[in-house]
Amino acid sequence: MNLRRIAQASFLLSICSLALAQNLADRSSNERWQQRANYYMEVEMDVESNQFFGEQKIDYTNNSPDELNQVFYHLYFNAFQPGSMMDVRSRTIADPDRRVRDRISKLGEDEIGYQKITSLKQNGTDVKYEVVGTVLEVQLNQPIKPGETVTFDMVWNGQVPLQIRRSGRDNREGIRYSMAQWFPKMAEYDYQGWHADEYIGREFYGVWGDYELKLTIDKDYVVGGTGYLQNPQEIGHGYEDEGQTVNQKVVNGKLTWHFVAPDVHDFMWAADPDYLHNKLTMKNGIVLHFLHQKGQNEENWEKLRPLTEMSFEYANEYFGQYPYKQFSVIQGGDGGMEYPMSTLITGQRGSLLGVTIHESMHDWYHGVLGSNEALHPWMDEGFTSYASSRISAHIRYETTDAEKPETTMENIGSRSGQGGYLNSAKSGREEALSTHSDHYEYNGIYSAAAYGKGAVWMSQLGYVIGEEARDKGLLEYFNQWKFKHPNPNDVLRVFEEVSGLELDWYNEYFVYTTKQIDYAVGEVVGEGEKTNITLNKVGKMPMPVDVVITYKDGTKEVHYMALRMMRGEKPAETNDKRIVHEDWPWTNPTYNFSIDRPISEVASVVIDPSGRMADIDKENNKWAAEKLENKK
Repeated sequence: MNLRRIAQASFLLSICSLALAQNLADRSSNERWQQRANYYMEVEMDVESNQFFGEQKIDYTNNSPDELNQVFYHLYFNAFQPGSMMDVRSRTIADPDRRVRDRISKLGEDEIGYQKITSLKQNGTDVKYEVVGTVLEVQLNQPIKPGETVTFDMVWNGQVPLQIRRSGRDNREGIRYSMAQWFPKMAEYDYQGWHADEYIGREFYGVWGDYELKLTIDKDYVVGGTGYLQNPQEIGHGYEDEGQTVNQKVVNGKLTWHFVAPDVHDFMWAADPDYLHNKLTMKNGIVLHFLHQKGQNEENWEKLRPLTEMSFEYANEYFGQYPYKQFSVIQGGDGGMEYPMSTLITGQRGSLLGVTIHESMHDWYHGVLGSNEALHPWMDEGFTSYASSRISAHIRYETTDAEKPETTMENIGSRSGQGGYLNSAKSGREEALSTHSDHYEYNGIYSAAAYGKGAVWMSQLGYVIGEEARDKGLLEYFNQWKFKHPNPNDVLRVFEEVSGLELDWYNEYFVYTTKQIDYAVGEVVGEGEKTNITLNKVGKMPMPVDVVITYKDGTKEVHYMALRMMRGEKPAETNDKRIVHEDWPWTNPTYNFSIDRPISEVASVVIDPSGRMADIDKENNKWAAEKLENKK
């Protein structure tokens, strides 16, 4: 053996090991970095051909610890072509979206969508690229080093597809342009790597940045969407301040609209020559814009304006302060869809309030808390659904003779998603919340999970840690993670911090599995002046348990069993007498306790009478003395 070579090899191995360890340490300490993409775009729209021509500049900053040799863009409009992955998926899934079905396969050449790249440069030098479906794959001439900012210049043209899903022209209500997912958009690179997902039809994930758009379109068209209009005095159409003189700068029959949008991860606009534009300035200075077709459902649109303000006021108090200075509610699209500072909703429906509340609340859980909703749709759709239910209950109470809801609206919020989730859980087709949004086997199961079970995740958490801690956590979550990309562990850690409880088990069961909750009152047996009660854990998912015992004299007692792995208890939630029992280990299928009163005085024993726990069989949650007496 050559001892010198062995020594040299050992020394090099040590150096490599130290370097690897340091690299891993650096990656760990910088794990939650975020990329930055600032956009400048100039676009001209041809309303006769439904085609547009654009130039785009992106200043892209690599804040990761990695050297990047390639980048990816989303070309969403390419999905609206026969044979696309969206088309095939819609024609082969068991329960296709009724708005899509086989419609893409029938589009003609002047009805399809596309985004065609004619030039792409990195720092002034051409780069090689390839269009693969709805993704542009770009091989860089020079790698982007950690901390480096490079400029990508692109020239492209596109055709607006006939309205089918979210984006498009000439929707069923006659809106000319709903321009969502309309520009080549840089894909996100985060601690999990690239997210260059094909556009199949569900959710999105984007890079934070500042946007500037100059849009040239026929002068008769009224435009609304993301961002702040910079030249209202040159545009008019209701954007000018009251009493301001408008001097439209019309060139070749067109106006150029100039928008900027700071700290957003997407940009939407809509346009129609028949839009009526109204504004409402809230007490805190936020301007709400409402754009809808003249002469259509105007009474409901007028009613919507103050109710939207009421919704924002409640959301600011309970879910976090809306950070932008404007929000636009715009008639368009194919139902309701969220975008930063804006939403598209169909406008001829009977009530506009529910859809507006839901879509505007997305600006909290999609627009500001930019989680990867493609991978974790429940963190957006579910939390939005939960918040929307609370706001709707609040507005009903404030504007009608409806009975006052509970302080936290659990009578609405806890059940907002339970019906859909429980049906899914009992169907035998449920899939875990951790499933990527595009990979659910059924559209219906996806909806039950993302919207239903996601809402239950939040409302049920109030049962686990107490509603006061849950509400405190909602505000803390928003404030800690706004303008970032939180993941399921991040949101859980916030609630651990505010409650002082260990909650990892909650996601491990409720997010990453389809194990279900089912607790039952077993035996209730009298023994002299005592009553012995047995509880059964029938389902596979463990939970802390509230048992409310009602006596025949009308008094109540709450008997509480925390899970041992919670490492603590939630506070009392009512003024009833509360007895905290020994923790329930999750391995134990039964739990026994006694009360110091004879069975003859017991009227009922009920597990979770609040109904907040998503127990799949609530029929076995109650023992009643009258049933026992009837048997006799």
